[in-house]
Amino acid sequence: MCAVPGERNTVLTMTSLADLVRTQGFVVFDGAMGTMLQGAGLDDGGAPELWNVEKPEVILGIHEAYLMAGARVITTNTFGGTRPRLEMHGLGDRVLELSEAGARLARQAADTFGALVAGDLGPTGELLEPLGTLTPDQAQDLFAEQLEGLMAGGIDLVLIETMSDLAEMEAAVRAARQVATDLPVVATLSFDTKGRTMMGVTPAQAVTRLAELGVTAVGANCGRGPEEMETVMAEMVGSRPEGLLLIAQSNAGLPQLVGDRFEYTAPPPVLAAHAVRLRARGVDLIGACCGSTPDHTRAVHDALAG
Repeated sequence: MCAVPGERNTVLTMTSLADLVRTQGFVVFDGAMGTMLQGAGLDDGGAPELWNVEKPEVILGIHEAYLMAGARVITTNTFGGTRPRLEMHGLGDRVLELSEAGARLARQAADTFGALVAGDLGPTGELLEPLGTLTPDQAQDLFAEQLEGLMAGGIDLVLIETMSDLAEMEAAVRAARQVATDLPVVATLSFDTKGRTMMGVTPAQAVTRLAELGVTAVGANCGRGPEEMETVMAEMVGSRPEGLLLIAQSNAGLPQLVGDRFEYTAPPPVLAAHAVRLRARGVDLIGACCGSTPDHTRAVHDALAG
């Protein structure tokens, strides 16, 4: 059995993502890290990954809050952990250190609850050829470098998220096969209001190509909110081959300025109802993205478990 929300479990009761899906029929992922850190005082333009070593208690607390809310997979605080992204903060020489520290914090929290750790890879921020100067091999090397740190910290699966370019996604998948040889790979892209990524990729194209690459799960994250996420996932459901898992992690709506701070437009009950509709469509892995909190995760978990 799996640990229930609000309870700690000192024994790792599930050994893989496949175990969780097979046992429960669905898996709840966690929610936002970036907006949670902003709420905790991270300055605009600051490097979230630096908090893995400077404020580890904050990162650990966020992981534990999601776990107590019912998440069975938590995501490392390493979204911007590739060398080009860290170089923007003068941290390019600390890729391995910050990724390993992020993975160890998530591992510490997850082991107490019998949960899994997803090692997070986000976009490099560089454009690949022919639109940019980065070659596919160079991109693969950048992702492989970060994965070395994540593997040293003890991740259970690789989460490649918020991609818009299939070529960059493919480079990340190849890096995972190179460094994290035996781990499941979960891959998500971010789609706009027209149902395409910034680079023009459709949901069907993403499912087809990534299934060919042998990833465990394909899906979408971020975006503009639940309604558009459901449209994207409907297309993915219609295109997926047998055996491929689907994942959806919607933003909690869009940010709106309320007084002197931003609030997102989709409160926990909205994401809970959204999760039920996703599961009815056949989506296997369900979490949330920007603007979400452990309260959203709890609502999602309770709605699906009920």
